[in-house]
Amino acid sequence: MNVDETNLSLKLFIVLSRATRAIHDLAEEDIRTYGLNPTEFAVLELLYHKGDQPIQQIGKKVLLSSGSITYVVDKLEKKQLLLRKSCPKDRRVTYAVITEQGKELMDEIFPKHKEAIETIFSGLEVSEKSQLIELLKKLGFHARAL
Repeated sequence: MNVDETNLSLKLFIVLSRATRAIHDLAEEDIRTYGLNPTEFAVLELLYHKGDQPIQQIGKKVLLSSGSITYVVDKLEKKQLLLRKSCPKDRRVTYAVITEQGKELMDEIFPKHKEAIETIFSGLEVSEKSQLIELLKKLGFHARAL
């Protein structure tokens, strides 16, 4: 790898990091307007779209430690947005279940959040979005293989 290639890789890292931070900050700002933090939103969104989930599995799906998931589930339970339900077949497994109040909240806020995400990415054409998705997947797979 020559100096120009190294400099280009460093520049790409900086640009990608800054873009990710700016996008993340805008998405988080939108989520907070609904009285939720990003982790609470991620858990609710998972339950809303995928149904009941074993609490032990939620962390893997929203990229959180098991201790953090317990804390978030406790908070969402206090807000009456989800509840815990024991698995009848295996007492060691407890499911997180979105409540009717949680569904109503997500019915209201998810379309608004989706619109906010669309606005954030509206700086790109449809073809550019598709191309960026493919390039970022390629980069991610390469990084994982290292």
